[in-house]
Amino acid sequence: MKAFQLIGGSAEVDVTTALNNVAQPDPGPGQVLVRIGGAGACHSDISLMEFSAGGPRETPMTLGHENAGWIEAFGPGTIPTPGLEIGSPVAVYGAWGCGQCSNCRKGMENYCLTISASGPGLSVDGGMADYLLVPAARYLVPLGDMAPAEAAPLTDAGLTPYHAIKQALPLLVPGSFVVVIGAGGLGHLAVQFLKALSPATVISVDQRESALKVVAGLGADHTVVMGPDAAAEIRGITGGRGAEVILDICGYDDTLALAAAVAAPLGRLTVVGVGGGTLPFSFFTFPYECSVQSTYWGSITELGELLALSLSGDFRVHAETYSLDQAREVYNKMVDGTLQGRAVIVP
Repeated sequence: MKAFQLIGGSAEVDVTTALNNVAQPDPGPGQVLVRIGGAGACHSDISLMEFSAGGPRETPMTLGHENAGWIEAFGPGTIPTPGLEIGSPVAVYGAWGCGQCSNCRKGMENYCLTISASGPGLSVDGGMADYLLVPAARYLVPLGDMAPAEAAPLTDAGLTPYHAIKQALPLLVPGSFVVVIGAGGLGHLAVQFLKALSPATVISVDQRESALKVVAGLGADHTVVMGPDAAAEIRGITGGRGAEVILDICGYDDTLALAAAVAAPLGRLTVVGVGGGTLPFSFFTFPYECSVQSTYWGSITELGELLALSLSGDFRVHAETYSLDQAREVYNKMVDGTLQGRAVIVP
């Protein structure tokens, strides 16, 4: 089968990609083989290519951590359950933990206490191929009538902002403001989740006016062009007090600086993007009792919630599909800023 792979990946070896022919995996005891119907391309993959982020891995490694498809085969000892049978359409939860620590037992394998940044396309072969080997059936969530190519981006681009927004909902009361920095793959979904789940006024920020037009059509109450006047404009929209919640989908130095400049006291700043920026902090330079946290995906329970929310029709994924042969082209578009919304690789 064909697979779009990361080649190299250490400080001594240049990180490149290639479309290779590889052997189809054979599920072992307890494992499940999924025929891929869609694998989302994510900006985190660029981080893997540029500075070998994520957990330990061997290369070549197939990329793709946003995956959905159909159950093709079970390994010995795997017992099918209702909704998880041969041919069933499924979303693949991508944070694979030890399964035994206290966080994993809560369904939050994204915060496994034993294994860090483990999963398909991060530490082992991912879904940008015809088939994906999944280590356990517990990572599969039934899709019902949803097409796998539509569901794939929800497993990360949807799940990550959904989790961050759920944590912030107590602050998003009537009359409150929330700023979403970044209007691309995750940002356009964050705007829609906020409108569906809260009464807050949503302010979307991006340097691309084309992306801002998209989120304006999806419900953003205000759009602001990223630049030297952005903080003052946001302060004006909020009546000078700042925003109760800021989601920085990018995580660069300049976006973090903007986030800090528009945060309200007692607010919440969540760094979602892995841009590698830093946020200077001192007692006098940050709003009082404004909390700052990073986030990594969400729980498998939240993925089930998100898929259920999608059935309500309250949001849509702005995505285009591409073949495996076009995968490199997708990442080039991502780097030069011409990719709108999300891209899904369909074998």
